[in-house]
Amino acid sequence: MRLPGLIDVHVHMREPGGEHKEDWASGTAAALAGGFTAVLAMPNTRPPVVDEESFVQARAAARARARCDHAQYVGATSDNASALAPLAEQAAGLKIYLDPSYGPLRVDRLGPLHQHFAAWPGGRPIAVHAEGAAVATAVGLAAATGRPLHLCHVSRREEIALVRAAKERGLPVTCEVTPHNLFLSERDARAIGRGLCEVRPPLATPADCAALWDNLDVIDCFATDHAPHTYAEKTGAQPPPGFPGLETALPLLLNAVREGRLGLEDLVARLHHNPRRIFGLPLPPDTFVDVDLAAAVELGSEPLQTRAGWTPFAGLKVRGRVRRVVVRGREAFRDGEILALPGSGRDLRDAAASRG
Repeated sequence: MRLPGLIDVHVHMREPGGEHKEDWASGTAAALAGGFTAVLAMPNTRPPVVDEESFVQARAAARARARCDHAQYVGATSDNASALAPLAEQAAGLKIYLDPSYGPLRVDRLGPLHQHFAAWPGGRPIAVHAEGAAVATAVGLAAATGRPLHLCHVSRREEIALVRAAKERGLPVTCEVTPHNLFLSERDARAIGRGLCEVRPPLATPADCAALWDNLDVIDCFATDHAPHTYAEKTGAQPPPGFPGLETALPLLLNAVREGRLGLEDLVARLHHNPRRIFGLPLPPDTFVDVDLAAAVELGSEPLQTRAGWTPFAGLKVRGRVRRVVVRGREAFRDGEILALPGSGRDLRDAAASRG
């Protein structure tokens, strides 16, 4: 089965400052192994991407080492709204953290939040990490300013209900859901392990998971929120939040297609068509993914490309394997082997990427 090149709109490459967890070369190798030909990278690195200097450095690192296509978000702080607006055309989007996560970024006061929504150009989305009542704050700001809002990793029944209500009223709101929020709940935490299951937002209830499946029609994107940490960190005294997800997302979703929980066209819409539309991404020529829908896979039983080296889905048996990935006519991955060289990926905000 041939699919178009898939896009993950929410990944963490950990470069700079966390290269022992992941860097652009290892993270994009994981992307290709998972069938993703493009990734959009979050700004909560160390130091974070919050001004022109850090943005230029982050893009340079990606150009030097990324094996697949890419774009870089910029991150909001309490006082950088005017500095970020001129970077909008080169950025994947603006990322605002309304709730605590991994890293130093958070904006939770209404004044700075409104400044960011008002200053950010309307042609690029604002992606927010918002949980619970903060989702309503973000939707209200989108309604007040007319700016397109993309809600990251929606995970709760009340949140997806609010997304539906916002869309029914014609507000410029889109959302993403992660595979781990579709396929794992808080009931799985004991089997996974306390530290390994630490994630933001936290794993939700089975009822919350069911609500996501029941509202697939208002979910625009599947995004991994690939957030790698080493096994030693995750099993230590203070485990950081986050799961690696680039290499397990597509097998999990293909298995859901096989089980009849998801249509193949729904998968392609949420991993290709909708990401391109929402984030205004170019369509590289001759770029596709070949998958074997019948191939049996035990997740975590084979070596992973991600430097994290583990998965919360270890031992789960599914059907669906990535066989081959081609980017702009060149083989980038085939049967477990990474063929794309570091630096062969293109920045999707460069004019040259739009021309193929």
